[in-house]
Amino acid sequence: MTEVTSKESGANPSELYGTYTWKIEKFLKISKPEIRSNVFEVGGRQWFILVYPNGCEVRTHLSLFLCVENRDKLLPGWSNFTQFTISLVNKDPKKSKLSDTLHEFWKKEHDWGWKKYVELPKLYDGFIDEYGSLTIMAQVQVIRDSVDRPFPCLDVHYRRELVTVYFKMVESIFLGFMKEKKSKLMEDKTRWASLCAFWLEMDQKSRREMSREKMEVILKLVVKHFFIKKEVTSSLVMDFLFHGLNSLVWNTNNEKTIHTVSKQMGKLLQDDLDSTILKAIEEEPKEERATDVKNLPAPIVSVDKDVFVFVDDAMLLMEKAVDLEPLPDERDPQNRMEVSNDGGGEDEKLLTELARRTLEVFIFDHILCTKVEGAYKEAIALKMQEELIREEEENLNQRRVKSTKKLVKN
Repeated sequence: MTEVTSKESGANPSELYGTYTWKIEKFLKISKPEIRSNVFEVGGRQWFILVYPNGCEVRTHLSLFLCVENRDKLLPGWSNFTQFTISLVNKDPKKSKLSDTLHEFWKKEHDWGWKKYVELPKLYDGFIDEYGSLTIMAQVQVIRDSVDRPFPCLDVHYRRELVTVYFKMVESIFLGFMKEKKSKLMEDKTRWASLCAFWLEMDQKSRREMSREKMEVILKLVVKHFFIKKEVTSSLVMDFLFHGLNSLVWNTNNEKTIHTVSKQMGKLLQDDLDSTILKAIEEEPKEERATDVKNLPAPIVSVDKDVFVFVDDAMLLMEKAVDLEPLPDERDPQNRMEVSNDGGGEDEKLLTELARRTLEVFIFDHILCTKVEGAYKEAIALKMQEELIREEEENLNQRRVKSTKKLVKN
């Protein structure tokens, strides 16, 4: 017995997500070393589940794998980044076993899963029903590169399920990054004193040029830094960074900028009303949006069309960036429950705000250390070069004077 739920393949993450339920009847009477499910389609790719009832290379565990169908018939060089969850359904839902992973499927790694998914004796603890059937469910999210969306994203419902499991891990990634960057900003006060002096010598026009960077440049670096292959939380981290970016753009309180950025980034997560800029603009009253913006902490970075811009003088913002608290009412992670009572809504808001602040620190650090400090180092190098040239000229003049004196004596 099988049940398939999948949307047609498209650019939207929800259209690249699907679920598949496979009820294996009379599981205990199966004598074959391996069995496979029917083929199901998600994200424009055909898949099937492969089960080893008595284990694959291990005789003590049930083995489960997600596999690509007709891999030999696919075009050369094919690949698919995929986040997926394989579940063994228990008669007690709280005891159902779920395992998540992120994998890039390609010619030589066309199947992926777990050789030791669950110990065989544990199947009798509610996984095999009174009719001897075993039910397996797969949730599959294909993550497709897209020029109109800078970050890989997830189906909104799938994301909420993952948040209940990986909240603390994602939270620690954002908090750890901010702590590292803020420590770096203050680790060498002499260095920053020299940089500050260099900054004060600049004219206002040069400062403005130094205080901005193209969104495209920074977002590519963000993806490179945070999206780690085979790290199960990577897609979730990237998803919240995308929503954090939406929040940052929205916080500019400039509808022209919001529409410009939205147009540049292409089709947003239109099935997620809480975080979709375009629908928020169209459906929320202006006074409510203004109130929401006022309730958010003042940003250190704003968005002007397709450019990130410092909201204030760089040296003043350095102190603000160092003092920026992750959350005004941050809760102790040790006291958190694994699953929120609200189904993950508050956790999502919390991670979106953390992601926004993480992006601000990333943008500030990039502009300050790459553009401003880069210009400072170039100026120092140019100054040293000029001093060497001047010293060389002085030495040459001294040699000329000595030569002249010798000629006069002779």
